[in-house]
Amino acid sequence: MSVFTGWRAALRIARRDALRAKGRSALVVAMIALPVLGVTAADITYRSAELSPAEQLTSRLGAADALYSDAGMGPIQQMPDGNMYDTASGEAPSEEPAPIDMRRAFPEGARALSEQPVPATVTTKYGIASVEVIEFRTSDRMARGRIDLLKGALPRSMGEMVATEPFLDSAGLHVGSEVTVTPSGKKYTITGAVELPADLKAKQLYADPGAVIAPWQAMADHDKKVPAPNAGSVQWLVEGPGRAGIGWEDVLAANKAGAVVTSRQVSENPPPDSEIPLLRSHPDYNSMDMGSEETSAALVTVVAMTILEIVLLAGPAFAVGARRSRRQLGLLGTCGGDRGQVRAVVLGGGLVLGGAGAVAGVVVGLLLTVVCRPLIEDWAGHRFGSLVIRPTELLVVAVLGLITGVLAALAPAIVAGRQSVLESLTGRRGVRRSSRVLPVTGACVLALGVLIAVLGGTSGDSTLVAGGSVVAEVGLLACIPVIVGLLGRLGRRFPLSPRMALRDAARNRGRTAPAVAAVMAAVAGSVAIATYMASNLAESDYEYTPMLAEGTISLSAGDAKAVERLPAARAAVEHNMAVTGGRADISRVWAGSDCNVYYEDESSCGSMTLVKPTGKGHTCPLADKGAKELAARLSADEHRTLMRSPACVDVRISVGTFSSDSNNIVVGDAALLTTYVKLHDPAAAAALKAGTPVLLNEAYAENGEVTLKAVHRYNPKDTENRKLHPGKARKTTDRLKVYVAKPEYATTPGIRMILPQRTAERLGLHTQPYGSVYAVSHQPTDAENQRTSATIDQAGGGLWVQSNSGPNDRGSTIQLILTLFAGVVTMGAAAITTGLAKADAEADLTTLSAVGAPPRVRRSLSGFQCLVVALTGVLLGTAAGLVPAVALRLVDLRQAMEQMRQQPMESAYTPIVLPWATIGLLAVAVPLLAGGLAAAFTRSRVALARRAG
Repeated sequence: MSVFTGWRAALRIARRDALRAKGRSALVVAMIALPVLGVTAADITYRSAELSPAEQLTSRLGAADALYSDAGMGPIQQMPDGNMYDTASGEAPSEEPAPIDMRRAFPEGARALSEQPVPATVTTKYGIASVEVIEFRTSDRMARGRIDLLKGALPRSMGEMVATEPFLDSAGLHVGSEVTVTPSGKKYTITGAVELPADLKAKQLYADPGAVIAPWQAMADHDKKVPAPNAGSVQWLVEGPGRAGIGWEDVLAANKAGAVVTSRQVSENPPPDSEIPLLRSHPDYNSMDMGSEETSAALVTVVAMTILEIVLLAGPAFAVGARRSRRQLGLLGTCGGDRGQVRAVVLGGGLVLGGAGAVAGVVVGLLLTVVCRPLIEDWAGHRFGSLVIRPTELLVVAVLGLITGVLAALAPAIVAGRQSVLESLTGRRGVRRSSRVLPVTGACVLALGVLIAVLGGTSGDSTLVAGGSVVAEVGLLACIPVIVGLLGRLGRRFPLSPRMALRDAARNRGRTAPAVAAVMAAVAGSVAIATYMASNLAESDYEYTPMLAEGTISLSAGDAKAVERLPAARAAVEHNMAVTGGRADISRVWAGSDCNVYYEDESSCGSMTLVKPTGKGHTCPLADKGAKELAARLSADEHRTLMRSPACVDVRISVGTFSSDSNNIVVGDAALLTTYVKLHDPAAAAALKAGTPVLLNEAYAENGEVTLKAVHRYNPKDTENRKLHPGKARKTTDRLKVYVAKPEYATTPGIRMILPQRTAERLGLHTQPYGSVYAVSHQPTDAENQRTSATIDQAGGGLWVQSNSGPNDRGSTIQLILTLFAGVVTMGAAAITTGLAKADAEADLTTLSAVGAPPRVRRSLSGFQCLVVALTGVLLGTAAGLVPAVALRLVDLRQAMEQMRQQPMESAYTPIVLPWATIGLLAVAVPLLAGGLAAAFTRSRVALARRAG
């Protein structure tokens, strides 16, 4: 019999065996298909989310040939894509050039469509909202691809608008609603809902050119109380006169007029370098790579671990399958089959089920991506240009799944080939001593892998991190049989069912170890990603600079006239927002004429300076001489402590929330201490009441005193104050006794010193109410903001409410996709392992029934068996996942330290934060779910069983 004939028979037997045991075969296929599904969905999503150059041009140009804009620099030279340009002379213009007549820059016979934005306030269902209104003819054919109509109709008259869905949702409006542009009082009807494929979260209104800005400007010219529109610069979408579009010669001609051009034809067919004038004066522009093609270290590591995970997930499936088929394999031996043919049958099962799992995973992954595409696009914030399917990559994924099936069946095939016919027919498992070499080798490999990963982290080599992480996980896998064996010794301390489950796991290591490895591999990927992302988020939170103290909002007046409306505005805030305590009122303070009013030049108003002493405790050493030498000696923690010290905290960034100068001095009372500063010290409140300022940054105090210098300069236009203070500018220097707060209050946003009202008057300073701060239970919602804005506008306007926006989310698309994928694989692996453990333990459950155990013991034993597997795998997976996460953070730390030593004021804080919520979910919810499923699906009725032997 030839080799092919033998394999054909083995595959036929494997196929029939798979069809006969449909439940077990389905579990095996699912075990292989699940990782293939995740990789397929991740591949298609990633490829589709990356827009091609042509798709990027369509999102910017729509169906037009080019986009023209005024560079504001006079004649220019540009690169073909329009992203880089410079003046034709290479020098900045001495004075600002006049706006160009863009129509003269268009090719003869071209058709143009203008686009001009203007910020405005409009009425909503709840009140008033700020929004960007764009004058752009959305019904023109050139807008197709840039703006898509979702429902309703596009504007056809000057009294109509369309809105993006995010704006409609936040404003509580719908198609057919009316909005009023509050400055002009003109009403418009929303005729349709649109979306920007390149920005699905944009909140914008669109009207035809001349519908908003012109009537608003006309009303502002007629009524001086109406503020003039602050319209942005005009851009033009241009359609060329012929089929050739806008060529390079047209771009050069527009550059001479001062226009920057993004042309579809030029971008897709760029001219040679010799025809680009900008490269003659700036040849380095051609070598600049504006795109980032670096592969994330996290991506490299997780992909490497995912490949290992795919191999591990199928292992327990075939181990159980081969054990359940022992009698059939024994019968094959009695019919003359040799060991090679027995191995071929088991490997044939891996080939059949691996192929089925690979195909099913690719197909379901593709269908799942198609079905979930709108959800993925909404999360990503932009539409896919098209669903990009690369057959070669999907074929590689499918082949990988097929090979995985064969490799996973290899070990069970070898074990099955070694078993005697008698053992196979009787079902006896025999007793085999565990190898002592394997765990020792595994421990050494584990230590070596951790060492390589840490070395890669400290040296900044992500390849070593990936390799070391995989090596460490392989070493941990080799130690699993010994770890499982140790579980049996813990059983004596537990009741019957968990004691039997632990001893059963230790006795049947061949079944337990692969299942533990499967869960461990899935959890390791989840923990690695979650730890890395949690650490990045903590770093982002640390670097975020808030405008206000946490849990507060502020109400601010724009000018002296708006101050008169503060009582009505305060009532609006207290009525519409979640204010939890009292308010604290704040006043501005200045010397001489107010620079907010008389800002023509430096000599047209007064000034005030809170002097910072020099020396230790006052001067920031990271911004002084020898800063680089000092930075070279500091660790990351020491640098962080120094950066947060009072001497350095305001050197890098000083937030001027309540004042336009850098002093951050406000006038307030004790309510400001408790409401905003969160300084609950009776001594501080008593100091303010007695007229003593409260200093929040101790670096400005010397011997309990601060130095305040002022120049009392009055503008000739400030007639009222000029009469009271004639003559030359008066300079004063005052030493003030202050209450010095503890160092942690130096980071209070927007306030450095609180000055009592009577002290400001004694020093000859001027004050004016600025607004109020409130403690709130949550940040204002869109509806709360709009209601408050409407009430303030009805009272006359000129005031606004400010709140913290919070740190930006710096998580990448790749990391989130991999997190979702790892989470799905984790849950799937736990559920599938539950079914496999139940299938393999059927003989033990039958024995329990034979000795009279009640049904609940059968159920609880099955549940605890799976609980042991899942919990052990989760704990080992958590340890394995921390290795690459910590090593990758060491890579980030090395890069941050290098940057800090070049720029000492740059943060080197690179925390390692454990995602306790994720770890808790995996360590508690997943094992309990697995055990619960095993208990729920275990039959309580006793089934008749044939006695073996």
